[in-house]
Amino acid sequence: KYPSAVNVVRDFSSIDSAPEERQRGITINISHVEYETPKRHYAHVDAPGHADYIKNMITGAAQMDGAILVVAATDGPMAQTREHVLLAKQVGVPYLMVALNKSDMVDDEEILELVEVEVRELLSSQGFDGDNAPVIRVSGLKALEGDPKWTESIVELMEAADNSIPDPVRDKDKPFLMPIEDVFTITGRGTVVTGRAERGTLGINSEVEIVGIRPTQKTTVTGIEMFHKQLDEAWAGENCGLLLRGTKREDVERGQVVVKPGSITPHTEFDGTAYILSKEEGGRHNPFFTNYRPQFYFRTTDVTGVIELPAGTEMVMPGDTTDMAVTLIQPIAMEEGLGFAIREGGRTVGAGTVTKVKK
Repeated sequence: KYPSAVNVVRDFSSIDSAPEERQRGITINISHVEYETPKRHYAHVDAPGHADYIKNMITGAAQMDGAILVVAATDGPMAQTREHVLLAKQVGVPYLMVALNKSDMVDDEEILELVEVEVRELLSSQGFDGDNAPVIRVSGLKALEGDPKWTESIVELMEAADNSIPDPVRDKDKPFLMPIEDVFTITGRGTVVTGRAERGTLGINSEVEIVGIRPTQKTTVTGIEMFHKQLDEAWAGENCGLLLRGTKREDVERGQVVVKPGSITPHTEFDGTAYILSKEEGGRHNPFFTNYRPQFYFRTTDVTGVIELPAGTEMVMPGDTTDMAVTLIQPIAMEEGLGFAIREGGRTVGAGTVTKVKK
């Protein structure tokens, strides 16, 4: 239906034995698949296991423009399904649609309708548009076997993706922000900071602020490099190197952000919602209490913080979702909706989102 060099059937075992990647110091098995419709090119990320999914959502979901929730028609939404939807909401995945897989194995139309209602209610309960999200009945297995009814269902699924997941607003129009991943010196030219621009555009000779960890500094970007070319502009979504005027190598560090002046401020106190990984997902084995002091991983760095649990919550068990008030020991450039991982010695034990910036 969609002839293209990109559209190749991939064996699920190649996804299941997906290569390990490291994102933010977290080891994660993840598979990248690309395909296209006449309307769009999709970069699709799949994770074989539940823990991999959780970790990928924590570390990579900021870049997701939408997601296809796969629910088995034979089982309906499981406990993990709810967790997946919750996490998608928390980390800011804007649109969800549903593939009701194994629909060929359910003969009773009423059961299919019931599962669809359950899934829609689940989406609505987590703040997605459950009433209008596409729920498409598919059979991956039958489609791969070439059954015309079910190959058509996959086409229908992709048409729904084309039509229900809007073209992403690439964050070009927002004020410029680039988290610093690395800092180095180019002899005779000065200090260069590198990272992936999260949003906005930046012209050469623009004034910027460096925010977080230390007192905010102002400087001017005198050179921009992308793809090893000198450019006069940097823009969202690209990896770039910025040459900073009069800035010493020791004045800047990983974990700070380069921003349009006045667009974001450093904070140490915030409220957040977090999902705490269960023991099976590689999380903690025991509960934690108020005054727990893990590291909070924001963008590119860890900062220690002290957790205060809400009144009435005595402890949080692995596998729980909880609200929390956090006080960091160093300020981080922060705004509502920013995601973070909770870590202990480099091991992720939770994932959360800033719900309110306080101080």
